[in-house]
Amino acid sequence: MFTGIVEVLGEVFRVEKYETNVNFLIGSPIVSSLRIDQSLAHNGVCLTVTKITDGGHWVTAIDESMKRTNLVRLKIGDCVNLERCMPANGRFDGHVVQGHVDLTAVAEAIDDQNGSWLFTFSFKEKTTLLVEKGSVTINGISLTCFNIKAHSFQVAIIPYTYTHTNLGLLSKGDVVNIEFDIIGKYVAKILGERMS
Repeated sequence: MFTGIVEVLGEVFRVEKYETNVNFLIGSPIVSSLRIDQSLAHNGVCLTVTKITDGGHWVTAIDESMKRTNLVRLKIGDCVNLERCMPANGRFDGHVVQGHVDLTAVAEAIDDQNGSWLFTFSFKEKTTLLVEKGSVTINGISLTCFNIKAHSFQVAIIPYTYTHTNLGLLSKGDVVNIEFDIIGKYVAKILGERMS
């Protein structure tokens, strides 16, 4: 379980396809504190650390993860948001994040607001899982969404988040990972079952 508070940016050093899986070597300042079998969020995708070297840590993404997330677009030199699992005695600075991406979205607009940035994201699938001023995870970052429409929403980004995550590296047209609030997903499931 994660909270959507990005710890550090990692850099993709190697990308190796093995049968239907893809192995990534990620370099970061936290590599010395990682261990094999540890869960680590990469752009909001929960992946298991499989190997640790002097150069970084290795993770494996299965075909399903590659199809459903923006990991398929990663190339050498790209930066990914990294977050280790929340410790049992940790604080919830963001919200409950599973590391299970629901869909990808496209950055439709990035507007400089003279001190902050306004991002507009759109997606093909219609969803009712976003609520005004509710939580959403974008590339593993816990954010507050607003101006919600059937196929789009907006978030406001402060300078700290802009410079300490890969949102500051996004351009119009780039693809991000979206995870909806788990509480909203459970409520929608329960109500859907009752109505059917």
